[in-house]
Amino acid sequence: MEFYRRAGSKPSSLGILPGTFNPVTIAHLALAEAGLCEVDEVLMVLPRVLPHKTWSGASFEDRLSLLLAAVSGQDRFSIAASDRGLFVEIAEECRDSYGPDTRLSFLCGADAAERIANWDYGDPAAFARMMGQFDLLVAQRGGRFSLPHRPLTLPDSHATVSATEVRERIARGDAWEHLVPAAVRDRVRELYRTSATDPLC
Repeated sequence: MEFYRRAGSKPSSLGILPGTFNPVTIAHLALAEAGLCEVDEVLMVLPRVLPHKTWSGASFEDRLSLLLAAVSGQDRFSIAASDRGLFVEIAEECRDSYGPDTRLSFLCGADAAERIANWDYGDPAAFARMMGQFDLLVAQRGGRFSLPHRPLTLPDSHATVSATEVRERIARGDAWEHLVPAAVRDRVRELYRTSATDPLC
């Protein structure tokens, strides 16, 4: 795991928010901020390898620069790149970086939580074992997640915001600026204004 921004103190609890951040949105930040009510620090992770998507659109470096700008001034947010993309793999990298005593929780929407729970790990007991290594902090966006988790609450106005919507609005020429943090709007305009609609998020 390579850190590009790290909070100053050693947390006893860490919230992990992996994503492709293509681009970072107000929903990403709202999810991270909601996580701070439950954990000491939130680590936003940009995987170099995506388990269920392919890289397209803005480059890794561009997405990283957007993330860094979006969280400027928030001293409890960290940003890192992981070498692998599955939650269990990211958890292993976090354990190596933060130590065995830090409680790990993944922050995600219900849609992502369902995807993680139903992923084919090649072993029916794999998900249950993973839940012994970390827990899930789940916001009810994109569906309902019925397995054990701790709930996160997002403002209603943020519950349906996605990076896909931002890209689609830009491609159509519709208003999109309200869906991304103010600090990155100009850079998002530069990076995405000439891109075709991309189905990946």
